[in-house]
Amino acid sequence: MARHGVASRLLPPRAQPGVPVSCSVHAATLLGVDALSIQVEVDLLRRLPAVVIVGLPSPAIRESAERVRSAILGAGYEFPRQRIVISLSPADLRKDGTAFDLPIAVGILVAAGRVDGERAGRYLLIGELSLSGELRPIRGALAYACLAKEMGAGLILPTACAPEARLVEGLEVRAARSLRAVVDFLSGEGDLPLADGELRRIDRSGPDLRDVQGQPEARLALEVAAAGGHNLLMEGPPGCGKSMLAQRLPGILPALDRLEALECTRIHSAAGLHPPESGLLSARPFRAPHHSVSLAGLIGGSGFRPGEVSLAHNGVLFLDELPEFPRHAREALRAPLEDRRLLLSHVGGHVTFPSRFMLVAAANPCPCGFWGHPIRPCVCTPTLRERYRARLSGPLMDRIDLRIALSPLPAAALLSGPPGEDSAAVRARVERARSIQQHRYQGQITANAELPADQVQAACDPAPGALDLLRQHLDAGNHSARLGRRMLRVARTLADLDGVARVAVPHIRAAISMRADAEEAPCA
Repeated sequence: MARHGVASRLLPPRAQPGVPVSCSVHAATLLGVDALSIQVEVDLLRRLPAVVIVGLPSPAIRESAERVRSAILGAGYEFPRQRIVISLSPADLRKDGTAFDLPIAVGILVAAGRVDGERAGRYLLIGELSLSGELRPIRGALAYACLAKEMGAGLILPTACAPEARLVEGLEVRAARSLRAVVDFLSGEGDLPLADGELRRIDRSGPDLRDVQGQPEARLALEVAAAGGHNLLMEGPPGCGKSMLAQRLPGILPALDRLEALECTRIHSAAGLHPPESGLLSARPFRAPHHSVSLAGLIGGSGFRPGEVSLAHNGVLFLDELPEFPRHAREALRAPLEDRRLLLSHVGGHVTFPSRFMLVAAANPCPCGFWGHPIRPCVCTPTLRERYRARLSGPLMDRIDLRIALSPLPAAALLSGPPGEDSAAVRARVERARSIQQHRYQGQITANAELPADQVQAACDPAPGALDLLRQHLDAGNHSARLGRRMLRVARTLADLDGVARVAVPHIRAAISMRADAEEAPCA
């Protein structure tokens, strides 16, 4: 039964005896990091009361029937005592999530004549309902806002998600706290406020590079990786600073521009990791999954949610103890490292995730970790060491530009040594090098590491002696052409840090040393 004073304001039902009443409202479902438009069609039939949801709904959507029933009653409206058939179109696309609660509830009330269907059709409706009819926040608000703008519709969603949806300019965003407020607005008897208020930016400033003492070769490799967007593998015994260096890499990377920040925010929001009341992400992502991570957790898969390689988009993916990761997980990195995107295909469809990230990995030289250590002896047999290093396949290593060996520092150097150069000074040089690259490539790519294979030599313009040196190194080690191009890209970055237009012999020699040192050192 409706509450006192409510029934008099409701629109009269349009159903004629024996004639079904149908309506359609706009909803959406998340597929990867994008939202796809879904039509929620509702029929009221004069049969035994029941709620039937068709169109490949997930269990969460099937359970929404009971939530919607309680929410409609809690908002003070009668729930139709008829057979309610709810169709989610297109019917061959699997739908997931709790954001269908609000459009299903509004669709039922439109079919029952309680809401103006024409006005409801002007908005994309998104939101999860509590049993009392309150609207709860959902993930992916930014993706829904982008879809609403493409559709030319307004957007009604929970108040907590409104700040994120406001990031899409030129979109009418209405913030609602309850189903009752939405019904009053669509019936012309109330108003929903436009989303406003200050956007809170997330500041995730990380540790400073000044904390790292010694390790000049590793610091240089970190700077080169940041300047050119190169992948980096650090090898050495425990305690030599591999993780410490990796954690400070985001602090020397250039700041996110607005487009990159929108991309990162959209991905993290779709994964449910972005606080709904927050604005744009301001710091580059740094993801460091444990080596026990599943394949779906690393590349995505369950419900087409983003995995770690997508959450690290425009940032850093740090894999500590790389050989300990499952083989199928390590090899799954090959495609996104090469293509800067990830295509996942399942029986239910396929989705493309953006995956432009810097891979930074760390590895011990052997299972015990102390092969080549100046003090502690290694207890591993040569067979164990060889088997351990064989976990890192050649095709995967070919996709890593920089590979360096680290050695532990003496205790005296750690306790009394001078502090290292701070992140701000290194970041200034990185930004100058990135500016040179943006001018050279005119915005088509963001860094040297993304340079297409057929453009590498032209962009580097190596001096004759430099090209001869690279050929000799590749022939002597029987290396692949892919590795040769990666060395040229690293040399191009070294030349950009020096501010010169042409790759010279010292740049090639330095690029080779940043690969050969790790392969030749005993602790590698």
